[in-house]
Amino acid sequence: MERDEAPALLRRYVTSPSHITHSHATAAIMRKVAEHLGEDALTWEVIGLLHDIDYDIVGGDMERHGVEGYRILIENGVPEEIADIVRRHNHMLFGDYVRPVEVALQAADSVSGLIVACALVKGGAIDEVTPRTVKKKFKERSFAAGCERERIRMIEPLMDLETFYRLAIEGLKEVRGDIGLG
Repeated sequence: MERDEAPALLRRYVTSPSHITHSHATAAIMRKVAEHLGEDALTWEVIGLLHDIDYDIVGGDMERHGVEGYRILIENGVPEEIADIVRRHNHMLFGDYVRPVEVALQAADSVSGLIVACALVKGGAIDEVTPRTVKKKFKERSFAAGCERERIRMIEPLMDLETFYRLAIEGLKEVRGDIGLG
């Protein structure tokens, strides 16, 4: 799948602006993590962009989330390698993530909201967010309460949290226009 095909496919199935923003944020983080680990950054970015392609369709039904995404991706000619990771990313149905791409997707999916919330506290300025900021807010359970911190910690076998936060912030800075941050 070409990089420019993924956003068009996402927009065919996802209409919620918040889900589109979340997808772009997750994709940017996935790209940075892949680069850091010496993995295929384009593939990881596409996975991040398409990981919630079925979310509007399933309406929060976590028994179908990921499974419907897999079906959509296969029907649209997306390679099995990508579609299967999207299917398995629903941690309520699957788990036991050992492949770096799956671990990174769990962490990126969760940390994106935490970092965006940190930026919003700073007036939407992603440039004002540092790994120290994220570390501090990570400890405050009431801050970005929907953020699943245990999923972020899954990245620790691949890198320390400070490195992960730095990469995630760098990724979000690169897509600031796509995610509405200054």
